[in-house]
Amino acid sequence: MGAQNANPLTEKMYYHVDNALSENKGATQLNLRDQQLFQLPENIQYLKHLVFLNGMGNSFERWDEKLFSLKNLEILNLKGNTFSYVPSEISKLKNLSKLDLSDNKISEISDEIGTLKNLQFLYLSENSLVSLPSTIDHCEKLQVLQMDNNQLSYLPSSVAALTSLKTLQVGYNQFYELDTQWTHIQTLEELNMEHNRLQNIPNSIGALSQLKTLILNNNNLKELPASFSNLKNLELAIISGNELTVMPERISELQKLRTLILTNNKFSEAEQKRIKDALPNCAVYF
Repeated sequence: MGAQNANPLTEKMYYHVDNALSENKGATQLNLRDQQLFQLPENIQYLKHLVFLNGMGNSFERWDEKLFSLKNLEILNLKGNTFSYVPSEISKLKNLSKLDLSDNKISEISDEIGTLKNLQFLYLSENSLVSLPSTIDHCEKLQVLQMDNNQLSYLPSSVAALTSLKTLQVGYNQFYELDTQWTHIQTLEELNMEHNRLQNIPNSIGALSQLKTLILNNNNLKELPASFSNLKNLELAIISGNELTVMPERISELQKLRTLILTNNKFSEAEQKRIKDALPNCAVYF
């Protein structure tokens, strides 16, 4: 995903440390993806100018001190390894803008994650997390936070202070409610809470004025609040696999809605017709 991206058009991509050192000690791009490595190459520390490092799909289990000497790193991808925690030394990589640690075995993240003031994209999907450090709000530039497929039942209230956050993905976790604090994140454009245990949605959801995508399928929702109709920028809503019998009365006000997926709910034929009539420019699926 995002943290795999590099810019090979302007900087040469190297696939082995030795090649980079022999050809250009100022190399900025290194791709070690899927090389069956158990640890970083010993001489990687001499590539002081690295900006991009892709180490996904290896067998890294322990954090290597050599990694934290690469102070210029902006994009670090360690997806698909076997790390079990994020250490305090992560604070040494202060230039990170993208960090991908998805598909590991991470159950604990150091509070020092909050020192990454330049972090914009944080991928933590498919780990074993039960909590997120409250210091996350110090990552003031964070735009994307992906934490689906973990064991989360709550996020710290400090998440509400992430005033640049556009995407929050927490599907396939253990949430019983959508925290009203999240509705303070006025910048949010995508919220994904699929496959949780949500019983209801707070009326304050209507405050998410920038929301374009809302994914709530496979929860335990019996109704939606009237304020759902206040989501004037909503373009896609997936609310299948719940127990809904009606949609909010003023649903016709969702003028930008183009796709509404409501399969596997409990709508009567009359309600289905009302919904379709109210949204003539939207593809509605029952």
